[in-house]
Amino acid sequence: MSMKPISRRTMLKGTSAALALPWLESMVTSKALAAGQSVAPMRMAIYSTVAGTVIESWKPEKAGALGELPSILRPMEAHKDKMLLLTGLAHHGRSKNVNAHEHCASVHLTAAEEVGKENGAPVTTISVDQMAAKHLGSQTYLPSLEMTTTPAEWKYSYRDQGEPVPYEMNPRVVFDRMFRGREPMAPDWAARAKRRAERQAEQASKPEEKSIDRHILDMVMEDARRLRNKVGKFDQRKLDQYLDSVDSVERRIALVEAQAAEMMADGMGIPAEIPKGLPANAKEWDPIHQVSSQDPEIQAQVIDLMGELYVLALQTDTTRVATMAIGSDGSMMPGVVTVGFERHLHTLEHQGGNPDPKRSDAIAREACRQVSHWFMQRFTRVVDRMAAIDEGGTSLLDNTMLLFTSYMADGGHHREDYPALLVGNAQGSLKTGRHIAYPQGTPMANLFIEMLDRVGVKVGQFGDSVTSPGAAFGGRLPGLV
Repeated sequence: MSMKPISRRTMLKGTSAALALPWLESMVTSKALAAGQSVAPMRMAIYSTVAGTVIESWKPEKAGALGELPSILRPMEAHKDKMLLLTGLAHHGRSKNVNAHEHCASVHLTAAEEVGKENGAPVTTISVDQMAAKHLGSQTYLPSLEMTTTPAEWKYSYRDQGEPVPYEMNPRVVFDRMFRGREPMAPDWAARAKRRAERQAEQASKPEEKSIDRHILDMVMEDARRLRNKVGKFDQRKLDQYLDSVDSVERRIALVEAQAAEMMADGMGIPAEIPKGLPANAKEWDPIHQVSSQDPEIQAQVIDLMGELYVLALQTDTTRVATMAIGSDGSMMPGVVTVGFERHLHTLEHQGGNPDPKRSDAIAREACRQVSHWFMQRFTRVVDRMAAIDEGGTSLLDNTMLLFTSYMADGGHHREDYPALLVGNAQGSLKTGRHIAYPQGTPMANLFIEMLDRVGVKVGQFGDSVTSPGAAFGGRLPGLV
């Protein structure tokens, strides 16, 4: 299929129409297409809960192929072959001027060597989701998406210099942010891959046609490079910054032109299902949040609705980096907890959340297990939906590296042996259906490096991957493939 290039002026004139379809920029060769490899992009998603886990009901007795799943994981039985359970991982970062919950939250996705507060401002480092967004964000409509189900949730995501990223808790606001002025459409990845292969074959036989913008930028860049050889070091540094800026603009123009061409060729794309139960406006949701943490049935509806938006954002390629935080340590759990008399989650966490079961109240520990199982049921709904979405011969789940975890290892604020479950084979880069038991204290930061690597972000180290007391494996995790 031969397509005439779309000029930048045409694209800008029709911006409102162009935004009716999701952004994308995923290049596939004809060889990969013929081999049946994925034609859709890789996504990175994190699904995080409160309360940690109950380790003996989460961790299998043996490493190796997953057999009968521990009770907390049993809702995921249908997806057992798509799971990679990692145990023994820990955070080692120190804390200053924060309480135990804030300590856990600040190291949760940053794996920072030290966290805390100075003059009320958080002190930490960039989080793994924002590191990914920094590199992938220019390829999608939204660089990243952060969602939560409670106004009391702790901060997990940070940009450079410890700047916290706000989490959105209102589903109407989330939906409007993703789709204001455009329809929720999913790309036809198979058709796009075929078109790309045909275009690559055509372009190989003739020089690339350039837009007026690129011609101008080429001349500007050449003039600037010649000038650089005639000025002093200080001015050279200024020119280097200028050239980097111009180069960034050029790349962006190329990306937008490619995206616009794909959108036009897709026509109306593939309609995506809009979640049912979206509030009509932002204010309509306020009363629901006020009672959701006190009523598990309402809380489940909130979590499930936000989970559908979470999947929709990835399906429509609105973003390739999504983080969702569910639950509240201060919630009441009647009906979910069926043992004893206590129903306040935070109280149960302290009574039953200890790495050593013998040092925990047995009834409170069973209550914590029931809550963890309930969270896993909510997560399984997300996985079910992702597994059912076709992306040109593969599923959305196949094309996503999805991490289920918690900001605490257990309800006692401990930071060793975190729950860490990778779901989806990350386009074949993970060998799933297994439990890998790493030495106790292996840094969670090592997992974050592996996750970044699989979405194309190469880093030598992350957080305390090579500096923590538990440093191991040169900052990596062996055996994932």
